[in-house]
Amino acid sequence: MAHKLLWAPMLRGTEGPTYLAIAKAVEDSIGSGELKVGDRLPPQRALAATLGIDFTTVSRGYAEAQRRGLLEAQVGRGTYVKASKSPAFVASSISTVDMLINHPPLFQNPALEKKIRESLESSVSDRGMELLMRYQTPNGARRDRIAGAAWLEPRIPTLDPDRVLVCPGVQGGLLATTMMLARPGETVCVESLTYPGYLLLARELGVRVVPVQMDEQGAIPESLDEVCVRDRPKAFYCTPSLHNPTAITMPIQRREEIVEVARRHGLPIIEDDNYWPCLVRTSRDRSLLSTAPSLASLAPELVYYMSGLSKCVSPALRIAFLIVPDATAVERAAVVLRATATMAAPLTASIATHWIETGLAEETVRAICAEGDARQAIAVRALGPDIHHKPDGGFHMWLPLQPPWTVLAFSTQLRLSGIWVAGTDAFSAGNMPDGVRLCLGAPATRGDFELCLNRVAEILHMRAYPVSQVV
Repeated sequence: MAHKLLWAPMLRGTEGPTYLAIAKAVEDSIGSGELKVGDRLPPQRALAATLGIDFTTVSRGYAEAQRRGLLEAQVGRGTYVKASKSPAFVASSISTVDMLINHPPLFQNPALEKKIRESLESSVSDRGMELLMRYQTPNGARRDRIAGAAWLEPRIPTLDPDRVLVCPGVQGGLLATTMMLARPGETVCVESLTYPGYLLLARELGVRVVPVQMDEQGAIPESLDEVCVRDRPKAFYCTPSLHNPTAITMPIQRREEIVEVARRHGLPIIEDDNYWPCLVRTSRDRSLLSTAPSLASLAPELVYYMSGLSKCVSPALRIAFLIVPDATAVERAAVVLRATATMAAPLTASIATHWIETGLAEETVRAICAEGDARQAIAVRALGPDIHHKPDGGFHMWLPLQPPWTVLAFSTQLRLSGIWVAGTDAFSAGNMPDGVRLCLGAPATRGDFELCLNRVAEILHMRAYPVSQVV
């Protein structure tokens, strides 16, 4: 690699010792982008000759820059801009960016924030003390189930509220559904990369998990067919829309092929449709029904459908809606919900219903999705073709890793910069290539997010890969 022979600090007019001025010049050049991670600095003797100063001063300047965490010296190779710290990043207000949880991005809309705060009292005032002092039925109050059916109307038209159960979050609904369909020792198949919460749930229930292979359009129908013949699974858990973690949205033809395989084998499908509002992004856009219909609308007799409000409205609500195929399944689901959680919290269910009835939930979705779109644009600028593909909405992306990077090496290097990510090992139900999920909502502001993604890009494209930190 060519060194930055043309880099030479302007020392004329600086105050204090010259070696400190050199260290400060390194810091300023990194901050301005003139020097980038992995750049090799001029040899000390060459820089001393260029500046007309003695070698010892340059050596002390480089040593001071190393002490500040700006440079690293590699024996026999030279001095490089250090990978583990970027002053522009460290100087920001960020101390740690936790991308292990896929938070919805924080939007800046004071008027909407005010409406949300004011809604909290009115959302419970019209239900009286019955709301606070009485248990509800396990499948939820009828008003809440009607609200759930209205919310999901773009995904499942003419939905009967009697098929809707109000659950304590998607995880609570997935727990109940899996317990209904599979006993310990039996098999459920999942996409080869899948939601870690489901892998954990299956493990705790003693349910065996078998992967269905994926391609650029999602789960492969032929692979699902092979799994059905070989392993006789009791259900197929999948996320067809804005898949977690790859952000793939399955096209309609693939959805129809998956449903056809499931029908042929009598295989129940557990459809996790948590991110569908991010596909719509405008109020009640019915075009979604034809371009990416829910599997539940294609095969209502087979599909156990889950959709929550945590990702696209508010994680604090912990309210989700489970749609089951028939009245018998409703009765069974209600029993399991009573056994595992008694009921969803009526207070948060009431807030969710009020937000849906007044349109506040839709306003919040639009604000979250607008912020998500803005952050996607930043991510595309920072990483360009490195991302798996540009998602159509949502606020997570999949970043494949090419050799010599491994998930362990890359995530370790990110952690040294205060960025925590989840990689293939967290999502994999089988052998899959290395990659990491980037959660666009983790940093509080767009500015912080841009600094974070630029840092990710710098590390991804380091021209001098870091040596092991372990000795």
